Amino acid sequence: MTLKSKFNLLTVVLLLCTTFAFAQTNSGGQPSIITGDVAINKYHEREELERMRKGHLLQLYNKRIEVIIKILPNIAFATKPGVTMSSLGIPDTKENRIALQENTNATTTYFQNTLKFQKIVLPYSDKSNLIAAILFYEETLKALHTYEDFN
Repeated sequence: MTLKSKFNLLTVVLLLCTTFAFAQTNSGGQPSIITGDVAINKYHEREELERMRKGHLLQLYNKRIEVIIKILPNIAFATKPGVTMSSLGIPDTKENRIALQENTNATTTYFQNTLKFQKIVLPYSDKSNLIAAILFYEETLKALHTYEDFN
């Protein structure tokens, strides 16, 4: 076997492994109770936020609103994406799937409407109030990491 054919074989094997790794991870293709990218990658200190421009603060604020809207109403079930009804022992019935889909749709619509409103009105907010709100939301989201302590 030549070096080129070994390289081609290795490339094909890696491509197949990558395909399987990125395949759907939840059980049976069921939708997650918490959907989408609902994680905060970084929490901030007041001094750091005060150095930011208002446009960036608006983006941070809206991302925190999205995470809160998508997670908090569902914390009795899950605090992270990927949890399905079956993984919680909830029967995978047509009625339950419809209820979950309706909840997901309502959450998406609510967030889109909130975001539309925020884009119009939020730029008029004081920078200090915006910073305070971001810090408050981040503290609320940090508390999700300790949610299991209450069980």
